Amino acid sequence: MLSTMFEPELLEGMRPISRAEYDRMVEVGILDEDDKVELLRGVIVKMSPQGEHHSALSEWLNNHLVRSLDPSFSVRPALPFAASDWSEPEPDFAILPAKRPSLAHPQTALLLIEVSDSSLRKDRRIKLGIYAEAGVPEYWIVNVKEMTIEVYRDPSGDQYASKQILRDGDVARPRMVPGVEIAIADLPR
Repeated sequence: MLSTMFEPELLEGMRPISRAEYDRMVEVGILDEDDKVELLRGVIVKMSPQGEHHSALSEWLNNHLVRSLDPSFSVRPALPFAASDWSEPEPDFAILPAKRPSLAHPQTALLLIEVSDSSLRKDRRIKLGIYAEAGVPEYWIVNVKEMTIEVYRDPSGDQYASKQILRDGDVARPRMVPGVEIAIADLPR
């Protein structure tokens, strides 16, 4: 868990925080919405601030996804995803069935999307593994600097068996979410 993020000698004296402990910290007010943090592999990690381009892309994607999906799907923008007992990231978008068995943070999703600018390394190295381990069938990274969408499919352990980079002229279509098509050339620049 922590050893996948830090060198072994840096781990001495560190104790990971479970998702239950993290949620309790939020519940009692130790952490609040102003903290802008997420739990990744037992570590509370500060989230990167959103620049103008990240915000514009997120707004565009939110509007596009909501308009494209039929009512049997739900779009959860920047909300907690209960990936494991040790991770509760907040992906920019989670697409899941609209009907859920409880009000708890979802533990499964059909598609997770991260809009990445300054967080690109974290989204590729840490979150990708967390999402693959959680069995998320498809994970997209919208690379703000390159204006591409990295499509990861077919989770296997802490990796995805398939990776595709979509560029201008390509169209992103999630496998398990019919009706969504995102032409890379249409992304706001």
